[in-house]
Amino acid sequence: MDYINGTELSSKSDIKILVVDDREDNLFAIETILEKDNYKTVKANSGRAALKILLQQHDFSLILMDVQMPDLNGFETATIIYERDKLKDIPVIFITAQNYDEEYVFKGYKMGGVDYIYKPINPELLRAKVGVFVELYRKNQQLLLHQNKLITANQSLQKEIEERKASEEKIRTLNDQLLKKNEHLKNVNQELDRFAYVASHDLQEPLRKIIVFSDKILSKQSNDDETNKYFNKIVESSQRMQSLINDLLSFSKQSVSLSDFKEVDLNKLIKDVLGELEIEVEKTNAKVNLEALPVIHAVPSLIRQAFYNLLTNALKFRKPEIAPVIKINSQIIKEKDNRFPMLMLNECKYHKITVSDNGIGFEPKYAEEIFIVFKRLHSYHEFKGSGVGLSICKKIIENHSGFIMAESKFNEGATFIIYLPEKPVSSFSNHLQQDSVATT
Repeated sequence: MDYINGTELSSKSDIKILVVDDREDNLFAIETILEKDNYKTVKANSGRAALKILLQQHDFSLILMDVQMPDLNGFETATIIYERDKLKDIPVIFITAQNYDEEYVFKGYKMGGVDYIYKPINPELLRAKVGVFVELYRKNQQLLLHQNKLITANQSLQKEIEERKASEEKIRTLNDQLLKKNEHLKNVNQELDRFAYVASHDLQEPLRKIIVFSDKILSKQSNDDETNKYFNKIVESSQRMQSLINDLLSFSKQSVSLSDFKEVDLNKLIKDVLGELEIEVEKTNAKVNLEALPVIHAVPSLIRQAFYNLLTNALKFRKPEIAPVIKINSQIIKEKDNRFPMLMLNECKYHKITVSDNGIGFEPKYAEEIFIVFKRLHSYHEFKGSGVGLSICKKIIENHSGFIMAESKFNEGATFIIYLPEKPVSSFSNHLQQDSVATT
């Protein structure tokens, strides 16, 4: 059902007609004629009675009003009715016995009447004229309904536009704040890298002296066993600290520029790394299954270090008494991966390189934590190392517009998945160029 201003759109049986006449027989006659069409009639026996009814009810479709009435005649009553805004749209049909007096008819139209019914009333003519104005009333209601719907829709659209403008403005503000924060974080990271480099570099010299002087004391024959034992511990701890400082230095120096990128054959690079690890491979009886790998544009020394760290990890975290088996393969990524928005750019192919082993693995909940600097899942006494190796891998891969992730289950080996672009993506190249200009 349709509504106008909260009011249900009327059916024919809900049509209300006000009949005004000072004679009861006329009121009864008109009511009887209109009953056939199921109209609801409200009767008033004077102009004042009609006005009193109209003060409380405004939903009449039509007013049928006798002209000749004592006190207030029909013309005077119509004039008062049309002075009220809520009533001025109700059509009035005058009922008169003054047949076809042009001056009289003109006066009725001037007062606001829309038509005349002449006495004696012709029932069919009355029903026909009432039907016309009732239908006009219904059409007017429908127009009002459509108008209200359009107003509501327009208000809703205007509100949506205003909300969207406010949202866009908020997004612009947040983007500006994000850019400023990103710039701040970039500066902070650069400062931290410089600090780590300087601090680590300055620590090298006193540490070297500790090792040298400890070695000299150990070389003397006059030391007792307990003294040698403690100095051996000093040397061992110093070497551990030196290894940690070297890793920290390496981590802080992983910045790159566009001119550093070269064409790198990963097949040759991995074979070179395995050659460097030849003694450890032979010592552990490791087996390496190397499938065809792609040629990419990268910084050779950094990519070499990343794969060196991954292969060293695979050899280090092996199961006791079980020879390590390492598998390395690659495939081109064509589908989009929502986990990595950069892969959704169609301007560059990405290679998915997988390095898996059959070692001790780790719990899945540590899959992200293992890339945090100095994060260790095992004590130094179980597995030597600084806990920086995988952090260096992550930084190197990300500096190549790539991504690295790990999958594993405890005691079921580990798989490291690397996504690397075939060549630097344009946005990354522009960033490197800006950095290069800023550096010079």
